[in-house]
Amino acid sequence: MGRGDLTDAECARLWPFLPVGNGRCGRLRDYRQVIDGILHRVRTGAHWRDLPERFGPWKTVYERHRLWSADGTWDHVLEQVQAGGGCRR
Repeated sequence: MGRGDLTDAECARLWPFLPVGNGRCGRLRDYRQVIDGILHRVRTGAHWRDLPERFGPWKTVYERHRLWSADGTWDHVLEQVQAGGGCRR
């Protein structure tokens, strides 16, 4: 786990609000790695292609971010975290 990565508690809090895998987006175990990659990019301003390898393929991180932004997942996660969470998507 790197500096700024999600803790186990933070991960557990976000999990209920993330979409269930549809078979196209890889394995669910990637979610933590992908979210850490997205957060790293937001914090550092790095280009997608310059993400460190520990976050997995840059294109996977980019595609998840793009899909979750387009389908409202990120908005829903933010709303739930700000409200204290509790309901599932």
